[in-house]
Amino acid sequence: MSSPVLEVRALTKHFPVRRTLLGGPARLVKAVDGIDLAIGAGETLGLIGESGCGKTTTSKLILRQETPTSGTIRFEGRDIASLKGADLMAYRRAVQVVFQDPFSSLSPRMRVGDIIAEPLEIHTDLPHAAIEERVGRVLELVGLAPDVAPLFPHEFSGGQRQRIAIARALATDTRLIVLDEPVSALDVSVRAQIINQLEALQKKLGVSYLFIGHDLATVAHISHRIAVMYLGKIVETAQSDALCARPMHPYTQALFAAALPSHPDDRAPDKPITGEVPSALSLPSGCRFHPRCPSAIPVCSQTEPALRRREGGGEVACHLYP
Repeated sequence: MSSPVLEVRALTKHFPVRRTLLGGPARLVKAVDGIDLAIGAGETLGLIGESGCGKTTTSKLILRQETPTSGTIRFEGRDIASLKGADLMAYRRAVQVVFQDPFSSLSPRMRVGDIIAEPLEIHTDLPHAAIEERVGRVLELVGLAPDVAPLFPHEFSGGQRQRIAIARALATDTRLIVLDEPVSALDVSVRAQIINQLEALQKKLGVSYLFIGHDLATVAHISHRIAVMYLGKIVETAQSDALCARPMHPYTQALFAAALPSHPDDRAPDKPITGEVPSALSLPSGCRFHPRCPSAIPVCSQTEPALRRREGGGEVACHLYP
């Protein structure tokens, strides 16, 4: 990979919890606990994991909706924590987000043209005619006719509303889009259309994606690389094809085993995981997955594994692979 568009190093976000009424000590929720990520130009990085693992907090840190406890986030070589004024506005233009629910993310009181034009009015000094032209152009990019601009969001289907959200994200010549569960609220048939649209836009515009999701099939299809997250840590990364062909971390294996099989005759795993996800207020010692891991060995409860090179490329944090 060439110089990354986005580079995350040792990123940490801890949320303090108030002391109890009985005067107990303050504790920390370690939502993100020292992760490394990189996304190249025109690349899609998939980020998967169970609810509460830290995926959305990671996206908020990248979007500067939250301030890191420690670590760095660099966009095109610049630390985003130091950006102010015009530089920060330029970052806002370059990095956009598409949310899970297109109905709640679009104002019901604004027309589609105004929704897409708003970031252009805030971030540029383009004349009105140029803004209208840009709105029509991005609508065509996402497969909608420019003459839908006067309509309101409720006059569209769910898939069309998500196309409008994508058009708004592209309006300011965006170079990185954070896609936070962008198709999970849509019908299965519509999901494929939106995924195909995102892939076509990436090929045409060279935009990069951070694709956050639960649906392994969707994430694997659109992503060039996949990072697996568990309780604030990255436990495995690899090229999408390599990870799907041979998931190595027991947690990654469990995620794939829990998905619907590609063939009805495929067998269920011999060692399914059990138990609940531990509380982020009281993390297990050693490997955070060991209380639920069917392959745990004594060292797993004593020492936290570091990410090491895995067979087939990528990295895995597991004591089973010396």
